[in-house]
Amino acid sequence: MNDLYRKLVDLYAGQELPEELALDLESAAATDENLATDMATLTQTVNLLKAHPAPEFDERDFLRILFRMQTMGADISFEEAQSHPGQYQLPM
Repeated sequence: MNDLYRKLVDLYAGQELPEELALDLESAAATDENLATDMATLTQTVNLLKAHPAPEFDERDFLRILFRMQTMGADISFEEAQSHPGQYQLPM
């Protein structure tokens, strides 16, 4: 399997490739059984994931995860951001 084609399989499965590249990938898959299998299984997986609704994540879930991380020893601290109207705070 061509290394470039292997790197493009995930974009193909998500239908994010330009049509010309997708056709090239499909023609390469016609002669490469491993590539064809990867494309088919990943496309099926992406379609199944898109068919299901996204999980809901609310404040209770956030606090549960935060508590779990703290009990496992993670050093989590929250600092209040200084208010500067009109300015974005960039991470350092």
